[in-house]
Amino acid sequence: MIRKVFVAAVLIGTLAVSGCAHVKMASKDSDAQAKLFTPTADKATLYIYRDEIMGAAIKMHLLIDGVAAGDTGPKTYVEQVLPPGTHEITSKSETDATLTLTMKAGQTYYVWQEVKMGLLYARSALHAVSEATGVRA
Repeated sequence: MIRKVFVAAVLIGTLAVSGCAHVKMASKDSDAQAKLFTPTADKATLYIYRDEIMGAAIKMHLLIDGVAAGDTGPKTYVEQVLPPGTHEITSKSETDATLTLTMKAGQTYYVWQEVKMGLLYARSALHAVSEATGVRA
């Protein structure tokens, strides 16, 4: 009985300390502007999004071409305007996920950052998705 109480106390304490992932969010105006999905004529626009609650207490770090590009939490996204060409997107997790995209100027690209159960930490996968799927998320 004492063991069960101890385990429950540890679990409750862990949950209280960990809370939910907190990522820096844009203002409501910036968010509304980004969700117009207006491409830039001489650049490529990239949206990387998480549309699930899985891994809610964990923020996922993103790199583009080896440079920090932001973090995602549940039901959030990162928007990046990039020069045309080939770019490597990395989602840092228990096992890093990498996706390489060749992007054209004036086009918008959408990547779903899927969160998966890991052994010690969450895992992720990156999926290029269609515009219809990306806008809907």
